[in-house]
Amino acid sequence: MAAPLHPDCQTLLEMIRAAGRQPLEAMETGPARAQYAAGRLVLQPPPPDVAETRDLRLPSGIAMRLYRPQGSRAEEVLPCLVFAHGGGWVFGDLATHDHLVRSLCNASGCAVLAVDYRLAPEHPFPAAIDDYAEAVAHAAAHASALGIDPTRLAVGGDSAGGNLAAVAALMARDGRLPALRLQLLLYPVTDMAQGHDSHARFTSDLPLTAAGMRWFRDRYAPEPAGWADWRASPLRAADLSGTAPAFVLTVGHDPLRDEGCDYARRLEREGVPVSHLHVAGLLHGALTMCAVIRPALDLIAMAGLALRRGLA
Repeated sequence: MAAPLHPDCQTLLEMIRAAGRQPLEAMETGPARAQYAAGRLVLQPPPPDVAETRDLRLPSGIAMRLYRPQGSRAEEVLPCLVFAHGGGWVFGDLATHDHLVRSLCNASGCAVLAVDYRLAPEHPFPAAIDDYAEAVAHAAAHASALGIDPTRLAVGGDSAGGNLAAVAALMARDGRLPALRLQLLLYPVTDMAQGHDSHARFTSDLPLTAAGMRWFRDRYAPEPAGWADWRASPLRAADLSGTAPAFVLTVGHDPLRDEGCDYARRLEREGVPVSHLHVAGLLHGALTMCAVIRPALDLIAMAGLALRRGLA
């Protein structure tokens, strides 16, 4: 049995019902994106100040934003998190995750390089991981210009972004990307097959349900033959050993709960140092809903502390 939902999560569900919001599976991509973007104004607090933001572009044209934390000096060389936003590979951009990224930046004392990777269905798998991998490589290759330390890099993201970070950690282990010090996986997608028990359990009355995850998958990776590819389903990689130490966050009311827990267990079993934080009473997406779900602010602070320690 799942633990009861936190009262703030109940408040969120009441807000969703009062707004008459349609479930994802009943919507087309464009209106669903607009609904998601509009929610940011209600669900997120004002963004905290940071020392600096700098808008950048990869050679391929992909937009990025570099954040430097409050209290850092302009000439200071900082460790860096390369961040991939969530949104099912279909939603999200630099604006929708600005509060989360700024908060992680300040809590960790690290620079954060947020990546506006291409979205599905216009750009299906593996476009997102290709863009994110390019950004991780760029961070190391241009560390001096960015004011970051290429020997203290982390990858991380929430939900679909956690999926991209887990894949990048495997690529770094195999020498396809620069060496990493940490992977920060915040309720990550790890298995496209969606066969874990939590997908059967969480089918209604939540912002993200099993049907919603199928809606995202249909746009990002519609061909079942591709679901076993470790670049789509890192849980299906033959070997996770040798990847960077991990901080894994899972929440109780989430169709992704069990695959995230399985990923943390596999990492530990295969010799990777893991800190796994499971918060039973929260729901998927809480970190970008912390104007309503107030305990999420504490989780962001804990993730920031994990970054600070992992990149020290």
